[in-house]
Amino acid sequence: MAETKTQRVHLRVAASDDELFRSAAAMTQESLSSSWWRAAESGPSASSPTAPDSRCQPAQWRTFTAALDRPAREIPAVVELFRRSRPE
Repeated sequence: MAETKTQRVHLRVAASDDELFRSAAAMTQESLSSSWWRAAESGPSASSPTAPDSRCQPAQWRTFTAALDRPAREIPAVVELFRRSRPE
């Protein structure tokens, strides 16, 4: 038997967020509560910025940003590829 729902959650959101939540619920023909419940049950998705696998440790972040800061290097095979004319 399903547990009786006795608790209420109050949440303040921006008007634009409210519109987004309601639109998402309407697309799946669910109530706002059902939509939020389904999202909470599914846990963080890969596309979520808070998903554990989308974060990295500080050392990993430093390595990543250092790679972005390095000057670009020319790769001869890529240069040759771009010099070729497009196949018809």
